[in-house]
Order: sequence, then structure tokens, then C-alpha cells
Amino acid sequence: MTVLPVWLNGEVLPGDRARLSPFDHGLLVGDGVFETAKIIDGEAFALRRHLHRLRRSAAGLELEVPYGDDELRTAVKELVAAAGPEVGRLRITVTGGPGPLGSDRGEAGPTVLLAVAPAGVWEDTTAVVTVPWPRNERSAVAGLKTISYAENVVALGRAHGAGASEAILPNLAGNLCEGTGSNVFVGIGGELLTPPLAAGCLAGITRELLLEITGAVERDLPLKALAEADEAFLTSSTREVQPIHQVDGRDLPSCPGPLTQATADAFAALVARTLDP
Repeated sequence: MTVLPVWLNGEVLPGDRARLSPFDHGLLVGDGVFETAKIIDGEAFALRRHLHRLRRSAAGLELEVPYGDDELRTAVKELVAAAGPEVGRLRITVTGGPGPLGSDRGEAGPTVLLAVAPAGVWEDTTAVVTVPWPRNERSAVAGLKTISYAENVVALGRAHGAGASEAILPNLAGNLCEGTGSNVFVGIGGELLTPPLAAGCLAGITRELLLEITGAVERDLPLKALAEADEAFLTSSTREVQPIHQVDGRDLPSCPGPLTQATADAFAALVARTLDP
């Protein structure tokens, strides 16, 4: 198995030589934020937007990112160059750094870790299941991309047990919210819709771009709208636009539907034009 390098607190190291403190708050209490970007032709796609969201998430945790955007861009270039052409996925993680065995932070400062991996392959279409555990749209960390992913692990395990690749969560109001690592769009009566950020979903980068380049509209929708939709798809930095063919064991009428196909084509054209939209 190839050991890929990482960038840790300012230094590129072999992955098997990098060391984190056993008292790092990311490990102890899930105190941290992260970003995942797709690497295309040796460049992280939409890195400007990812870095902006990283800082927005960190600010929500009152966590300082100790490197500027130019420094992080340089770090990404150094790491991708050291890792070689086989990598297709980048993760940037910032944690509270070493701290006590509780919620209080220590004084050592944040940990910043960049890691890369092969891209992986998603199926052309996917099945999803809805799960009963709601997102709390009124949470202190609603909409922040934190590393506290335990509830996502449980929900995704439920999906995999049902033969699906993603679990779709409602919010406290019972409305459609998001997947464990994706946003969701539905086509109903020729209109492309997605939950608003006020529903508690993450402000996904691919979601953001699609709202800019398509006629998609943000709207609160009951959870059942997903299974009753004419068509639907998931979006994320690695899935891009992935059509949904089945919801809770029920086939959708169209996959990919015309709105889904038009969206996928528009996104592919955007990527072909620029890697930093």
C-alpha cells in the first residue's frame, strides 16, 4: 500500500511519520473544521471557495486558522506535487490543537493538517434512504463543516445496510435537509428545488455553484417530497452531480431526469472553463 505524504503544521511529511498529539482536541472532543476538495489535473477545484468556507466554519467555532490563504494555497501545491498524479481528493483539517481532557481549549494553538487520497469512483446513479434522526437547524454548529461526524457515521451505516450510498436527513421541522456528506436537489413539475440554508444544511460548494449557473430555487420542502419527486440528485465536491434512481426502495420516475442532465452538463462545462470559479 502506497504511503502518501501529508502537510502538517507547515511541513510535508511521509504519512507514516506524521504525529498528532494524543491530547489534540480534534481527537478528544471533535473540536475542528475541515474541507474536502476534488483535485483535477493537479489542482484543487474551487479552492478559493473552500478556503472561504473553512474560515467561516472556523469562525463559527471561534477557532483561528493560523495560516493565510496564500500560505494554504502553497501548502496544497507542495503536497499535491509530492504525492504525485494518482491523487484526486484533498482534505484540509483544522483542530483546536492539544488541550485538556474536556471542552476547554489549551494554549498550544490549532493543528492544521492537509491530506490527499485517490479520487475514488462513484456509481453513475445511486439509491438513498431517509433516516429518522433530524438535523438541528437551531444548533450552535448548524451549517458549519465540523469534524463532529458521529451522527453521520450512524446514518450512513443505516444507508449502507439498506444497499444505498447515502442517508438523507430531515430537520427538526420535518423538512428535507441534506445527506451525510451531500446536498440534495429535487425536480418537481419542471422546477429544480433545493432546501435553503435556514433548513440546517451545509452550504455545499457544488450546491453554491449550481445555484449560480442554473435556475434552481431554494425552498422548504417536506421530507416526503424527495420520494415523490419526478427526479432528484445529490451534489458534493467528489460526487459532483449524481442522479438518484431510488428513494427508500421506490424507483423515481426519471433517472437522470431532464433537469438533472441539464445540471450535470452545466457543471461539466463550468469545470472545463475554470478550476477556480
